[in-house]
Amino acid sequence: MPIAFKHVSHTYSEGTPYQYAALKDVNLDIAEGKITAIIGQTGSGKSTLVQHLNALLLPNEGEIDILDRVIKADEKPKKLKSLRGDVGLVFQFPEYQLFEETVLKDVAFGPKNFGLSEEEALQQAKKALKLVDLPEDCYEKSPLELSGGQKRRTAIAGILAMDPKVLVLDEPTAGLDPAGTKAMMALFYELNQKYGKTVLMVTHDMENVFAYCDDVAVVADGSILVHTNAKDFFRDSALCRSMNILPPSLIQMRDLLNANGFTIPDDVQDLDALASDIAKQVKIHG
Repeated sequence: MPIAFKHVSHTYSEGTPYQYAALKDVNLDIAEGKITAIIGQTGSGKSTLVQHLNALLLPNEGEIDILDRVIKADEKPKKLKSLRGDVGLVFQFPEYQLFEETVLKDVAFGPKNFGLSEEEALQQAKKALKLVDLPEDCYEKSPLELSGGQKRRTAIAGILAMDPKVLVLDEPTAGLDPAGTKAMMALFYELNQKYGKTVLMVTHDMENVFAYCDDVAVVADGSILVHTNAKDFFRDSALCRSMNILPPSLIQMRDLLNANGFTIPDDVQDLDALASDIAKQVKIHG
């Protein structure tokens, strides 16, 4: 069954002069077993939206259905600990979830908190740290001594160590270099394809959305503006531009070529196909 937001609204500082409606009557069905990108301008409500998935934030109105659980407005969630084990959230700023003396202890904290023995938790931690490709010489360092990219890897490992069914990532590749970004996105893709994990990713990186995501939900001013298949979303670049979203470079190249006499079909989705179309047309027209 899908993860469903039903008429969800969330207002910060409700009843005060500083109240702010971050989500407004959101209805959204997110397919399990897929990679869904949550995109939109800064301040649109993306992070507020995903923090409802494991009840870090509760709706002021409406409900969220997730993994056979229901989170309702003005009702204390049941089985909260198990929910947060099943729905792992990686914050936009990794410092928010790093607190132990060493990297290894930090990553082992979650599994240990969920009932594993010290030895089992450390095994899970090492496995997760290897998945995110953090060097072993970092394991005994304080998380605060790490570089920005290493902190992010550690934070992601801390969630992976709990083996969640749903992985929620808020700007997961921020601070990583291009090689690190590619490796991390390949990991998320493998977790989805090989292990069937549902992945939700808040991101501004349209290249990653285009290359790895199945679906796209666009958040604007606290509401869902568009929810569709990722390939369909990028097929018409005018839609992206109308929402101030810069299309992926391949789509920009396709549009530029079409504007200069080529006829590149909308269903071209990779560089090999684009190069093939260009070669054919150059050969025909000399």
